[in-house]
Amino acid sequence: MITKKNKKTFENIIDFHQKFEVIHPFQDGNERVGRLILLKECLGNAIVPFIIDDELKLFYYRGLQQWDTIKEYLLDTCLSALDNYKTILHYFKIDFK
Repeated sequence: MITKKNKKTFENIIDFHQKFEVIHPFQDGNERVGRLILLKECLGNAIVPFIIDDELKLFYYRGLQQWDTIKEYLLDTCLSALDNYKTILHYFKIDFK
């Protein structure tokens, strides 16, 4: 159950994701595990999950690298991906908040 006390913001989730991707805790599969955690955190915090497609991939990687100086780059890229996914949900008449 999500309460205001433990609810994470979109920026909190992206911040954790960036930190996870940078440390590369596993020898293989870091990106897959990172995206799975990102999906879980979005769903767990009532945020529509999103997919970084090929069109946004280079912006995503640049955003990961520049997070410490320009957070908006990665945030805007992820928000664009979120908007793309919401468009798909709307097309199929799937409700979301």
